[in-house]
Amino acid sequence: MVDILLVEDNEEICALLTDFLRTENYTVSIAKTGKKALHLYEKYGARLVLLDINLPDIDGFSICERLRERDNVPIIILTARTGRDDKLNGILLGADDYIEKPFDVEILLAKIKGIFKRRLARDIISDGGIMLNISDSTVTKNDEKINLSAKECELLQILMQNKGQTLSKEFLFNKVWGSDSESELQTLTVHIKYLREKIEKDPKAPKKIITVWGKGYRWA
Repeated sequence: MVDILLVEDNEEICALLTDFLRTENYTVSIAKTGKKALHLYEKYGARLVLLDINLPDIDGFSICERLRERDNVPIIILTARTGRDDKLNGILLGADDYIEKPFDVEILLAKIKGIFKRRLARDIISDGGIMLNISDSTVTKNDEKINLSAKECELLQILMQNKGQTLSKEFLFNKVWGSDSESELQTLTVHIKYLREKIEKDPKAPKKIITVWGKGYRWA
């Protein structure tokens, strides 16, 4: 899963925002059409969507409505449309914020950080002695803290949230590393190995992260 899906057809704004966001260590997927945005979100997901309204195919209001029907992902509308009715429409469709162009990039970054802090602070997942606090990426095993990398935490989160379901390697890779990554599928196998070494009693005979041969992995 990427941090931010940027939906913007203006080349200059797109390049500017992408540079700023990546400097802040966010992973970014870019869509210059509404159809591409929906495709990327369906395939990779995102923790936050930055959404232009005036797109060449599907308008941003429709994208906002479709995303909100299926998920509670934070959405910030970035648009040159300054009319009161447009702003009301965006908010009523479920956007978390409506920012008019031109905008201050530093203020936008502050809003993004604020949304991430508020949205993620509530998430704690616990199962079988393993507790993951998504807000600060801390993990405990039987009340003792264990150190996981950011990607290990994200992988653990997806597995625990889908307990009992077999998740394909391709699905896990796309959700954790996303379209902004130059990594290969083997990276997933390596991270599964590291994760087992940290949370399993016997990593060679795992009881929580189960390999489903020919398919993927399952949190038991």
